[in-house]
Amino acid sequence: MYLKKDDKVIVIAGKDKGKVGKIIATDRKNNKVVVEGANMVTKHIKPRGGMEGGKIQVEAPIHASNVMIYDPKENKRTRIGKELDKDGKKVRVTKKSNSKLA
Repeated sequence: MYLKKDDKVIVIAGKDKGKVGKIIATDRKNNKVVVEGANMVTKHIKPRGGMEGGKIQVEAPIHASNVMIYDPKENKRTRIGKELDKDGKKVRVTKKSNSKLA
């Protein structure tokens, strides 16, 4: 999977198509990511200790094929490539603007 935590992505399929957010967590085994503010589901919480019970909204995982990297320069979705930098280290680059990703 080419996506990492803290990457800015855009959802390209599903009920939240078009939403832009940051990746909160990745699950490489199941090829899923959790995107901030996308695929919100209601979770019911039981009261425990001093905490109050009720319903809360949390992000659910999305399959990695349903998101794409959001290019910071072009403000559009883009594909990713890999290149070698001056030190011989692999870096991820965007295909549209050829900018490096952290």
